[in-house]
Amino acid sequence: MSTSAGWDHPRASLYTDHYELTMLQASLHSGAAHRRSVFEAFARRLPDGRRYGIVAGTGRLLEGIADFRFGEAELDFLGRTGVVNQDTLDYLANYRFTGDIWGYPEGEAYFPNSPILIVESTFAEACMLETYLLSVLNHDSAIASAASRMITAAGTRPCIEMGSRRTHEEAAASAARAAVIAGFHSTSNLEAGIRYGIKTVGTAAHSFTLLHDTEREAFEAQLASLGVGTSLLVDTYDVETAVRAAVELAGPKLGGVRLDSGDLVAQASWVRQLLDELGNEHTRIMVTSDLDEFAIAALQSAPVDSYGVGTSLVTGSGAPTASMVYKLVSRADDAGNFISVAKAAKNKTSMGGRKYALRKLNERGIATQEIVGIGHRPEDDGNDRPLLQQFMKNGELLPGWTGHEGVMRARQRHADTMAELPAVVNRLQRGEAAIPTIYEEN
Repeated sequence: MSTSAGWDHPRASLYTDHYELTMLQASLHSGAAHRRSVFEAFARRLPDGRRYGIVAGTGRLLEGIADFRFGEAELDFLGRTGVVNQDTLDYLANYRFTGDIWGYPEGEAYFPNSPILIVESTFAEACMLETYLLSVLNHDSAIASAASRMITAAGTRPCIEMGSRRTHEEAAASAARAAVIAGFHSTSNLEAGIRYGIKTVGTAAHSFTLLHDTEREAFEAQLASLGVGTSLLVDTYDVETAVRAAVELAGPKLGGVRLDSGDLVAQASWVRQLLDELGNEHTRIMVTSDLDEFAIAALQSAPVDSYGVGTSLVTGSGAPTASMVYKLVSRADDAGNFISVAKAAKNKTSMGGRKYALRKLNERGIATQEIVGIGHRPEDDGNDRPLLQQFMKNGELLPGWTGHEGVMRARQRHADTMAELPAVVNRLQRGEAAIPTIYEEN
């Protein structure tokens, strides 16, 4: 796949599980492979104690599906290793997704059983997307959901994504994208910058200070190269000594200082006081050091200007997956009529039928319920909001959902959806979903 920025990566067709192709082979043999089918991605529950989730990854997923092909190398591997037979290889050689995809836009809040993504196609086309689809949505939505909580805790102070070294190199760029969708200001990850047009930023490393004979020499070198607007890392040795040296060298136009260890609340307070006493009222204080939403909330009273967040963000802050599943909910019978189907195993029940979703709003524009219509569109009483948007039609991407445009559109959707949800979503304490999901049947 190639983006406008010229980035390439292997096709997504083998980012899948062995059994999806063997089920394809079996359905081709039975003749059921080409039955029209409706699959749905949803989460049966939110992570324990969370009040909402945020959808992310859809733009990345759509790009992958548009390029979901089996080339010579993939077909050779599948044939040589005996994964599937020749008839299935012949089918895969001409594979292209030709169906329709609907879903919640990226940045949108979701709740238990929200129909986050709906895939309408043949069984053969749709079944192979399961693992790829879930790996993207589960990872990115987990990151975006954690990022959203962090943004809520930070208030108006910007958060910077800095988690690349704590996750897989591909996951790092995806995590940066998801974080920006949920309101993060920028990322330290340059790959995310080139892929998605996201703003990238950086400060300084302890190794740079240790490279020089003295901390003062390190500061002099950084300032000479990057200018006084740079941010200096002041906790390699003694923080007070470092702050005084930084101000002496850079003057009142010093851009910022970064604190990466210790009692950040107390340290930020006296560093702010020291900067002000030295005439640097406009020098910003950035804090890092394993922050999560709870640590950020604890820093609300501290004179901090921005937060750098890494490990907790890219691991979903305790919820590294959104636990979404992908289920067949409707299919055509031999007469061509659609019938509802659903898994009914103990503790893993699903609701069959093609879904339509609506967010009920009160007279003040605040969400009160998630209404999911089964086989019909819920009635809008005038100020409610339909949630499902179409992303692909007959296998073709519809404009506006991918690339940099998609990220910015998703970022605005997140801001809008958070303003629409009840105030309970601003609490970090454990609780039930902010609004209930209600099913409406014909």
